[in-house]
Amino acid sequence: MNYTRFITAASAARKPSAIRVMTEILGKSSKSVLSLATGAPNPNTFPFKTAVITTDNGETIQFDEEMMKRALQYSQSAGLPELLSWLKQLQVKLHNPPTIHYPPSQGQMDMCVTCGSQEGLCKVFEMIVNPGDNILVNEPIYSGTIHAVQPLGCNMINISSDEHGIIPDSLREILSRWKPEDSKNPEKNTPKFLYTVPNGNNPAGNSLTTNRKKEIYELARKYDFLIIEDDPYYFMQFNKPWAPTFLSMDIDGRVIRADSFSKVLSSGLRIGFITGPKPLIERIVLHIQVSTMHPSTFAQLLVSQLLYQWGEEGFLAHVDRVIDFYRKQRDALLAAADKWLSGLAEWHVPTAGMFLWVKIKGLHDVRKLIEEKAFKKEAFQGLAQLIKESL
Repeated sequence: MNYTRFITAASAARKPSAIRVMTEILGKSSKSVLSLATGAPNPNTFPFKTAVITTDNGETIQFDEEMMKRALQYSQSAGLPELLSWLKQLQVKLHNPPTIHYPPSQGQMDMCVTCGSQEGLCKVFEMIVNPGDNILVNEPIYSGTIHAVQPLGCNMINISSDEHGIIPDSLREILSRWKPEDSKNPEKNTPKFLYTVPNGNNPAGNSLTTNRKKEIYELARKYDFLIIEDDPYYFMQFNKPWAPTFLSMDIDGRVIRADSFSKVLSSGLRIGFITGPKPLIERIVLHIQVSTMHPSTFAQLLVSQLLYQWGEEGFLAHVDRVIDFYRKQRDALLAAADKWLSGLAEWHVPTAGMFLWVKIKGLHDVRKLIEEKAFKKEAFQGLAQLIKESL
């Protein structure tokens, strides 16, 4: 992989922050080392001294005074070392990325913790996209991504999807505008990346099949573009075994994967993590150094303490409980749709996530129907009546 063409001039110009580098060094130093270099406030002046957090099984996470001092202090930009270590083991267990043992220069798998996956994705987009660049997105696309990439001045090329996600033939047809060798010529402006939410896509609720992922990955290899695998609903797949990920197929080091704990641990803690080739993750961390500096130390320590308390088996057991909860929610929603919308709309049964994409028959644009009328009615029953009145 030649990563040069995927890094903007602004990203390439980023240099390590001297203060942040010193924080990294101090994080590995003995507690007896007293630093006058970084401007870290004295934790003895903080008003918070201890904390006890009780989990749903009755166990507790203790923050004594020493732990609290650490929790309220600056920390490493890439994430707390113990949390990163746990997450790397999880990624290997779940995805077994082929790049895990590659040399760093050849796309070795690396990771960083971010303030939710959205922050990480924004930094990925800003690392890659120049004004006028072409990027590929599945249709319909997550609205947060639209608002993140539009200001960057790129051209979003929509790839058609159905209930099984991106249609490879649609992607193949779009890519036929170029020749595979055009990726080596900057003037040809070949697509930089494909962005997709592969499981329980927001808002369509569809999920990519394994065979389609394999086809898409081969097209990425042929036309040399990256795959940004935004997978916040990975831990909300209703059927087992879970589908293999793009990361698990990545023999080149061309996949950047965004994971999130928002849906299974807490959305407010804002803990996500980005996995990808080391040369690109390093660029993201340099951006973090001069923006957010690091995710919340307290939130990272809380999540880390919980994960080490649970272990991988305990975490996945919790995930199973979350899946059971949302499966019941999905089934209740489907039952309501069957009762009130049969014959008026069509939908597919989601296999992951939190969304049911309903297409109203005979109405091209339902926004006015929803915004002006539906809120005054009661859920599906009222919506069904409104649809009948509008047809």
